[in-house]
Amino acid sequence: MLTPGARLGPFEVIGSLGKGGMGEVHRAKDTRLGREVALKVLPDDMAADEERMARFQREARLLAALNHPHIAAIYGLEEVDGTPFLALELVEGEDLKDRLERGALSVGDSLEVGLQIAEALEEAHGRGIVHRDLKPANVKLTPEGRVKVLDFGLAKAWGGDDGSGGSSIDLSQSPTLARTGTLAGVILGTAAYMSPEQASGKGVDKRADIWSFGVVLFEMLTGQSLFSGETASEVMASVIKEEPDWDRLPADCSPAVTRLLRRCLRKRPRERLQDMGDA
Repeated sequence: MLTPGARLGPFEVIGSLGKGGMGEVHRAKDTRLGREVALKVLPDDMAADEERMARFQREARLLAALNHPHIAAIYGLEEVDGTPFLALELVEGEDLKDRLERGALSVGDSLEVGLQIAEALEEAHGRGIVHRDLKPANVKLTPEGRVKVLDFGLAKAWGGDDGSGGSSIDLSQSPTLARTGTLAGVILGTAAYMSPEQASGKGVDKRADIWSFGVVLFEMLTGQSLFSGETASEVMASVIKEEPDWDRLPADCSPAVTRLLRRCLRKRPRERLQDMGDA
C-alpha cells in the first residue's frame, strides 16, 4: 500500500482512492505535467508473468487510442522498480453506485445518464473494444453533469481473451475479480451485471455490454438491483433463469423506454439489441 508522499517515478502519491480486483488506486500528481491523475498499481504477480504483462501492454495501447468525452482516458502503462501501474485520467465526482444508494434517479435523469453511457459504448464497440465490466461503480457523475465510464476493456487486458468462447469462466469474463491467497478469478459482488452468457462461462462480445447497459438503466429507474441473491452463485442463477419484473418500473416510464429495456435484456444474445447505436 502506497502512502501519501510516496513516489513512483514522476508521480507523487496524494492519497488512496480505493482497492479493487485489479489492484490499488491512488490519487497522484504528475510532477512533469503538473496535473493530478489516478494511478492503478497492479499486483506483484503481474510483473512476474512476462506473457501476461505483454498482453496487458498490447491491450492498454489499444485502449489508450480511445478518445471520447464520456470515456475516462488511459495516459500510460508504466513500471518503476518492478512495480507496474496504469496512469489514468482522474475523474472527480460521485460513482453512480453511491448515487443509487440514495434511491432511484428520475426518468429524465436516468435517460440522460443512460444516453451518455450508450454513446461511450458505441464509440468503444466501433473500435472493437468491449467493456466486459459495466456497472454503476464504473460510471462517474462529474460535478458538471457529465458521465464518464471507467475501466474500459481492462477485464480483457487483465485476463486475456482468445475469442474462442470456452466452457469455463476465465478472468476476461469475470466482472469482479478477487485475489485471495493463490486463488484468482473468483467472482464477487457485481455478478448482478453479468450477461447470461458471461454467467454461463461462454464467450462474450459487445452484446454482453448491451445487456449490462439494460441492467444499469433498470436500476437507475427503479433504485433497486434487477438481480439479487445471497451469494454470487445465486445471483448468477437469477441472471440466467429469471425474467425482470417489469411492474417495478416507474409509472411515468414511457413505453419506448420499456421496449428498449426489453430488447437489451433478452437472455439469448442473438435476440438482444445488436448495436448500442440503436439504443
